[in-house]
Amino acid sequence: MKHFTLIILTLFIMHAHAQQTQKPVLHAKNWMAITGKPLAATAGAMIFQQGGNAVDAACAMLAATCTMWDVLHWGGETQALIYNPKTKKVIAINAMGIAPTGATPEFFKSKGYNFPPEFGPLAATTPGTPGGICYMLANYGTMTLEQVLAPAIQMAAGYPIEAQTANSIERNKERIKEWPYSKKVFLPHLGEKREAPEAGEIFVQKDLLQTLSKMVEAEKNARKAGKNRKDAIMAAYDRFYKGDIAREFVRGSQEQGGLITMEDLAKWKPIEEEPLKVNYKGIEVYKMQQWTQGPMLLQSLNILENFDLKSMGYNSTKYINTVYQSMSLAFADRDFYYGDPYFNKHQPMKGLLDKDYAKQRAALIDSTKNNINIGPGDPYPFEGKTNPFLNLLKNRGYEMDTATRNFAPTHDIRNESSMTEYQERLWLGTTTVEAADKDGWVVSITPSGGWIPATIAGNTGIGMSQRMQSFVLDSSLNPFNVVAPGKRPRVTLTPSMALKDGKPYLSFAVQGGDTQDQNLLQFFLNMVEFGMNVQQASEAANINSNQLWLSLGGTKIDDRKPKPGHILLQRNTPEAIREELKKMGYTLSFTDRTSGPINAIYFDWKHGTLWGGSSNHGEDYGIGW
Repeated sequence: MKHFTLIILTLFIMHAHAQQTQKPVLHAKNWMAITGKPLAATAGAMIFQQGGNAVDAACAMLAATCTMWDVLHWGGETQALIYNPKTKKVIAINAMGIAPTGATPEFFKSKGYNFPPEFGPLAATTPGTPGGICYMLANYGTMTLEQVLAPAIQMAAGYPIEAQTANSIERNKERIKEWPYSKKVFLPHLGEKREAPEAGEIFVQKDLLQTLSKMVEAEKNARKAGKNRKDAIMAAYDRFYKGDIAREFVRGSQEQGGLITMEDLAKWKPIEEEPLKVNYKGIEVYKMQQWTQGPMLLQSLNILENFDLKSMGYNSTKYINTVYQSMSLAFADRDFYYGDPYFNKHQPMKGLLDKDYAKQRAALIDSTKNNINIGPGDPYPFEGKTNPFLNLLKNRGYEMDTATRNFAPTHDIRNESSMTEYQERLWLGTTTVEAADKDGWVVSITPSGGWIPATIAGNTGIGMSQRMQSFVLDSSLNPFNVVAPGKRPRVTLTPSMALKDGKPYLSFAVQGGDTQDQNLLQFFLNMVEFGMNVQQASEAANINSNQLWLSLGGTKIDDRKPKPGHILLQRNTPEAIREELKKMGYTLSFTDRTSGPINAIYFDWKHGTLWGGSSNHGEDYGIGW
């Protein structure tokens, strides 16, 4: 019987490895444009066909996805990695907004919150995406803002809305009615049975059209005044953050109870950063800095490098357990040590990404069961320092880096409906943008914020961010991520890039809140360890862990608590693997698709071509030439 089970599992692993994909691989020689909506991918293709580079196309796709409310809008935030073929380096663009004036723990606690709210004007950081687009385009693009925004401007004037967005508006219409400017934009059929637009209906955003037109007008006026392309684009930036657009945004926000001031907008700016990276078996993997969750993937790779994953087999019981616990170790560090490095420069990132620290963490993994008591490690000695938070960790009940811990959090037992609510928080959306061209420019973006139901700021047509909810109000949860005016929250948003032999190897990203780096980690391993192509890897079954503090959703501690051992599996997981995982202490749930909406580009240097992957999870779509 044991021999028969082994045969079944081997066949399952071989089938999964060589599986036929539901969507084809994209092949291209000149350029590739992939994003969350088919029309937005078309916007990127239009820019490429007009002679733009990958940065131009990425900005156009980002603008289009914002205009289409692809679980984000113009008041949200942008995180980007760009490979510059001229310098042969990867750079990071931090266009994350900041907490506004008055956003303090005391303020939110006085309103009964354990975390900042997930909806409404008090959930909003300052807009980052308009500034991010302007900065990337001015410094690394070739086109004017007018050219790049042309598709988005046409769409703001009216585009046929998709069922996904239209139905999301209808589902959320009662909350949308709480905000007068949102109601005006989203519900064109007030008083009727269906108050949202229908699928295929022309959806018009007059106020947004005016705002985008004002930005283009500022650019044109600057060019007439003799400004060069870059300075003219930044004139549009200034009009958004310091001019009449800013004044109306602030007025509309404050009218509805928001905190954002003119000074908040004026002092914010995008930042060009050095990304963090690790080397995994000769491949350099790049992520954003620790104001995102990106380093969690890098930590996981360092831990997993201590195991022979290929010999375990794709999605075998041993592989699943090893990946799950590796992620749990990295998430425990994420949840305690990550935060805005511009607000506090003492996060122990050097220690957290140290290979010897990873080896120490890997030694905690039990091959026979899940460790429910995993907590943050102590990376400070690997920087030659003493951990300043030892007392804080001991007060939480952690004993540093021992196989057994005194602290086991109590977790509420939820019924099926509330587990669905929890899962939705885990997967809360965003979108992704991937672009590459024949000259070597590569762009990976994970933008977000301003998803439905969004509060629209006055007559700007701009949906405000909801990213304040990713802060904490209590330093015992994370001393680096306590909300404060001018600070960036530690976000889930996490574009990825990898180089091999000094050349682009992969550009990849996914939406889905706390599942992002879980799915990206497994996508990467699917290709590197198990030889899948970029489309197979994007559709392949992943696991998702709930053994982490949620970054989004809910204002109470119970809404965010980790659920040790809770694991999401693909529905076709063999019964034998299910039973083995249960014996190891896992609580199982299942769904048909577990890869997440991954978008990716693989660089085939043997043939000088691009391979595009776009998962079968949602509406993500790619075009290549």
